[in-house]
Amino acid sequence: QVQLVESGGGLVQPGGSLRLSCLATPSVFSINHMGWYRQAPGKQRELVAVITSGGSTNVADSVKGRCTISRDNAKNTMYLQMNSLKPDDTAVYYCYARSVTLQTYWGQGTQVTVSS
Repeated sequence: QVQLVESGGGLVQPGGSLRLSCLATPSVFSINHMGWYRQAPGKQRELVAVITSGGSTNVADSVKGRCTISRDNAKNTMYLQMNSLKPDDTAVYYCYARSVTLQTYWGQGTQVTVSS
């Protein structure tokens, strides 16, 4: 079993930055790939970014150039650095992890609000 805990969300003004973190316990050892989804009120869930165990990344077009996904295996933590935030980025951000046995784990979500 893997537990995921997100942190780093909050209220930020347009143009600002946030770094979301996702801590995996007990470790990322059994995890194949991890990523971030987001869901805004009244909208479908959207895949934001994915990172594999080898470090390959993929970022949605909606955030490309503004968001970077990374992971620190030594700290069992994945990050989403978000810059030049827009009101449209307002959503609950969820981290997920897919294990090598194809189990999927989810965090509880962290709210990101972009507003002046």
